[in-house]
Order: sequence, then structure tokens, then C-alpha cells
Amino acid sequence: MGLPDPGRRQSLPPMIDPVPYRFEMRRLESLSNTIFGLAMTLLAYDLPRLAQAELSGPPSWAELYHLYASRLTAMVLSFVIAGVFWFSHHRRLARQPEAGRTVVFINLVFLLSIILLPAVNALYGSYGKSSAVAVLYGLHLTIIAALNALLWWFATRNQRAGGELAGALFPLFVFVPGTALAFFAPQDAQYLWLLGFGGLIVRRVFEDRSAF
Repeated sequence: MGLPDPGRRQSLPPMIDPVPYRFEMRRLESLSNTIFGLAMTLLAYDLPRLAQAELSGPPSWAELYHLYASRLTAMVLSFVIAGVFWFSHHRRLARQPEAGRTVVFINLVFLLSIILLPAVNALYGSYGKSSAVAVLYGLHLTIIAALNALLWWFATRNQRAGGELAGALFPLFVFVPGTALAFFAPQDAQYLWLLGFGGLIVRRVFEDRSAF
């Protein structure tokens, strides 16, 4: 057996991590609670300052309605939708205790879309009659729903969870036509968007059917 030539460079085998990267999703839960709580609180941030900025004296009922009606409607709509996605998000984290980098990154983008909700809501509450603003609001809701549905697909692709996935997809199928309606009737689109709450009912129906 010959001795190795010291002048030749020895090739080393590549170092491969035998255990792929896995992130504990419980660490994301505390961050998501903070983000959802802050975003849902900020939905009402501008309401107390409206009276100081736009009222010169004690208001009448007509003035209060003109000042707050559209803004309160937008706030309630956004609060309900955010609550639905908060509930869905926590159910998904409980079902998926660990995840890889791709899922963690999509979760962060999903939380970013929640952070931006108060800003879009403030715009929609002030200029909801504008088709451009209503379409922008609808597109934002559609992005949130699409990211949530994608994350549910990652969480359940190796499981039997048709009810969970159907419940996550339902708001997406509501927000898309609602956004299209906003082009022509921006004031009416909110009633269709509110049906996104039905995702909870759809999930329950699918689960009850699979039980038989």
C-alpha cells in the first residue's frame, strides 16, 4: 500500500446535517398573540380623536352618525375577520407543533398582513365609498385568507383534516367575489365579506359528516 502524496489535496466528504431544521411553533404562538391583540386594538385607535378633530361643539345624533357610522362598521367587520383568523391560526399551531423554514417564513408573512390590517381598515373606514379603497381592502383580506389557507395545507397535507382545510378555504372563496363586487358597488361588498365568518360553520359541518 503506497503512502498518500502530501502534495495532493485530500477531498473531505461534505458535512450533512442528519436532522433537518425544525422550529417549535409554540414559540410563534406568543408572538402571534401579541400581534393579533395589538392589531385588533389599533382598529379603534383613531375613533376617540375624530371628535376633537371634526367637531366644534356638542354633536347632534345626525353628526355622530355621519362621523362614526362608516368607521364603526369597518372596525366591527375587521375585528370579526381578525378574530376568525386568530382562532384558525391557533388551531393550526396546535395541530402543527413543529415546522420547517418555509412554513415559519409564510407564518411571518401572514402575521405581517395582520399588522397591516389596522392601516387598511382606517383607510376603508374613512373612504369606504371609493371603489379603489374598497378593492384595496378586499385584496388585503384575500391575501390574509390565501396565506391562512396555504398554511393549513402545509399543516394537514399528511393528515385527514378535510374540515379544517375547507374552513380555511371558505373565506378565500368569499373575499374574492366580494372584492370583485367592490369594483361596482363598494358599499355592498362589506356584506359579502362578513360571510367569511361562515368558515367556522363550514369546518364544523365537514367534521360532523366525517364522524359518520
